[in-house]
Amino acid sequence: MTTGTAPARPGPPPALALLAAAHGGPALAVTAIAGLLALRGDLRPLDTAVVTGAVLTGQLTIGWGNDLRDLPRDRAVGRTDKPLATGALPVGRVVGALAVAALACLVLSVLAGWPSALANVVLVVGAGHAYNLALKSTRWSWVPYAGAFGTLPSVVTLAGPAPSWAPLWTTAAGAALGVGAHLLNALPDLADDERTGVRGLPHRIGERPSRVLAAVLLPAASLLAVFGPAGTPPVWAWALLAPVAVLAVLTLVARGRTPFRAAVAIALLDVVLLVAAG
Repeated sequence: MTTGTAPARPGPPPALALLAAAHGGPALAVTAIAGLLALRGDLRPLDTAVVTGAVLTGQLTIGWGNDLRDLPRDRAVGRTDKPLATGALPVGRVVGALAVAALACLVLSVLAGWPSALANVVLVVGAGHAYNLALKSTRWSWVPYAGAFGTLPSVVTLAGPAPSWAPLWTTAAGAALGVGAHLLNALPDLADDERTGVRGLPHRIGERPSRVLAAVLLPAASLLAVFGPAGTPPVWAWALLAPVAVLAVLTLVARGRTPFRAAVAIALLDVVLLVAAG
């Protein structure tokens, strides 16, 4: 199969195809995390909506940028789960959607305040595009994930009435979650990635070490979420560590996309910990 224009095939409705090309599941999960953190941060309702919208539109640009960048590789390995690769979604439509989302991200980020805007545009969205354009195929592929997820809580706290960086333990928890998610997200595509020259950290250390490292990082993030806040952790916080442990085991034994979904579930549980403790 060539890397030229793929023949159009029947596909999902345009809106669903666009969402799929934007990696809708992870994008919405990250947005949900930002929204919950904003609620915990006692932002005004309008500020909460603005910050959440800025994060969502930024994540959409990352997803669309990723599929546009990977289009030749996806066609070369015959990816049937990507509307761009199958020809079900025109390239021009994705480029246009990316441009609109990028403009919306910039406007919403500025409305959240310059400190939050710089954190979101440079350290979160910028990190995602740095991964797409340069770092995905290097041993430093984990760095954008650590930086973006570690900065996400600060996008919220910098939008508050007294802008400040999030506590260090929150940043560390986010970074651990991000790297763990990166390791697990890459596992189903290791063989196809190797064929097309993509050799990020998971490819270099292998499937089993990637699983083990992720199974350490994800619970570590949960422990930071439990013990990071001041005071004695409540009983319910201890109880939430049980499903985290089960999900961590899934990252070791499950196949396909299940380990990555388990990582997303752990991230959402960690945010629940933060919101309930707030």
